[in-house]
Amino acid sequence: MKISVITASYNCVATIRNCVESVICQKHKDVEHIIIDGASSDGTLEKIDSYKDKIAKIVSEPDNGIYHALNKGLKIASGSIIGILHADDIYANDRVLDTVATVFRLDNIDSCYGDLQYVDKDNAYRIIRHWKSSNYKLGKFRHGWMPPHSTFFVKRGIYERYGYFDTSFRIAADYELMLRFLKKHKISTQYIPEVLIKMRLGGASNKSIKNIIIKSFEDYKALKKNNVNTALPTLLLKNISKIPQFIIKT
Repeated sequence: MKISVITASYNCVATIRNCVESVICQKHKDVEHIIIDGASSDGTLEKIDSYKDKIAKIVSEPDNGIYHALNKGLKIASGSIIGILHADDIYANDRVLDTVATVFRLDNIDSCYGDLQYVDKDNAYRIIRHWKSSNYKLGKFRHGWMPPHSTFFVKRGIYERYGYFDTSFRIAADYELMLRFLKKHKISTQYIPEVLIKMRLGGASNKSIKNIIIKSFEDYKALKKNNVNTALPTLLLKNISKIPQFIIKT
């Protein structure tokens, strides 16, 4: 079972090596790693080039942001399963893709997801926030629930049937896509109760007050687009649900 892993990068020289090596070390070997780079100028391309024999496809050209870049990757991916691994992130261990492949093979599902740890940007062993997810059932999005997008693996056919990232969203296109797939189109999914991804703090959605405000407006827009009529209380619950993640770290 081939898994396509798509990484969008732009001026990530400090972290791209860890990202690529975390894919290379996976015990599941039927992996297609696709890197879509936005014409980096800080040495990222040289780091990527040193691994070119281990990377299936490398594209480097200007783009219109992370979701535009991810859509490029989705259109050229050939794996039956697709996962997203951001350039600042790493897999939690070398069995993550093996676990994902096993779940898809045994449970005949459209998607799966797991837990995520936010870690210090300079020390991946220092856990700042532990995002423990839970089993999904219809109606959970209304209560502020969402799975960690970086842990969300989906069959390629689902993207082909229901669409890619909506690039009218600058920050919350991942939330909109999961709402569309899980809530609107009711694709099947399975929760994997273990940490799959370690994400460095400082991503687009939380790196500034301005971005947090933009994300809140976009979350509201995503909820309305996907017919969640309780958008305002849902948005409040979504933000409140993050509080325990800073307390429960293991």
